[in-house]
Amino acid sequence: MIAIIDYGAGNLRSVQKACEFLGADARITSDKSEILSADEVILPGVGAFGNCMQSLGALGLTDAVRGAAGSGKPFLGICLGLQLLFDESEESEGAAGLGVFSGKNVRLKDCGLKIPHIGWNSLEYDKNCPIFKGIGDDPFVYFVHSYRIAPANESVVSAYTEYGERIPVAVWRDNIFATQFHPEKSGDVGLRILQNFIELGGGA
Repeated sequence: MIAIIDYGAGNLRSVQKACEFLGADARITSDKSEILSADEVILPGVGAFGNCMQSLGALGLTDAVRGAAGSGKPFLGICLGLQLLFDESEESEGAAGLGVFSGKNVRLKDCGLKIPHIGWNSLEYDKNCPIFKGIGDDPFVYFVHSYRIAPANESVVSAYTEYGERIPVAVWRDNIFATQFHPEKSGDVGLRILQNFIELGGGA
């Protein structure tokens, strides 16, 4: 079973529908025990960094998310779910993130392009990263964001894109994967990424 963490952020149903389309048992849940006992865990998210961290805390889910990420089971963060894995964000000064990865989130540079960044961009990615298996050369994926990660250690970055500058848009360490883009909204490429993730858990 895949637990999709529900902490009041949107976009949960679209992630669930994509997983179900691929044949996975995916459940939206805010139950700590269900999250920790799941075969795989997805942390999606849209909204403001500080508000979402506050919601996780209010629901008593902060330690459960950290525990799931540190459990060795496949864990996937999506969009704000990626950003929450870091220490802090310029979007919400003073709000502490989950600290799974060292670093922060910074606002996209004003390079003459529209912010928020909304639309399709190609990926430059680590071909050794399991969730990117078989997605081909120059794959396009869908973004909606105004902030980007700034990891303390770039070795965790598994993909970059160009949007006025070269920016990191995915990370990978051991069992933990996270993407700034939305695989559930990225057509066949996104479905392949989700399928690869599902298969890491034995098909869930």
